[in-house]
Amino acid sequence: MPASERLGSHLKRAEQALNATKTAVLKPAGLTVAQYAALLHLDEHPGISAAALARLCGVTPPTMNTVLKNLQDRGLIMRSPHEWHRNVLETRLTDEGRAVMTEADTAAVRVERALGAEFTDAERDTLTGLIARCVRVLEEQRPGSS
Repeated sequence: MPASERLGSHLKRAEQALNATKTAVLKPAGLTVAQYAALLHLDEHPGISAAALARLCGVTPPTMNTVLKNLQDRGLIMRSPHEWHRNVLETRLTDEGRAVMTEADTAAVRVERALGAEFTDAERDTLTGLIARCVRVLEEQRPGSS
């Protein structure tokens, strides 16, 4: 099967284009796409654990630990032991982290809006549904998923 006929190739190209564009627009805020995703989810889920954050961001726990260390070194997040589970660290944005996230989010939302504007409401709904079907089929095909 030629690459041009493989849906995975088209999905990968779209993902690469989105990541490259977000990388470029996040650069002025000094964030990577992974760091931005972590800050965005931390803003929505203050106190979330690193493991839960990794799942939300679609990265491995070791990768998330590196992301969090870099964000903490910049003073954008703070980590403290959970009140009841001392071996779990809660992660929260600092005021500076919230400011950087807001700056970065403005740029990222601009990209998302430009992408969404290329489609009618019905097309966006169809595309979202089709992508969800792709995810479902691919998850079903993964060995050990049943």
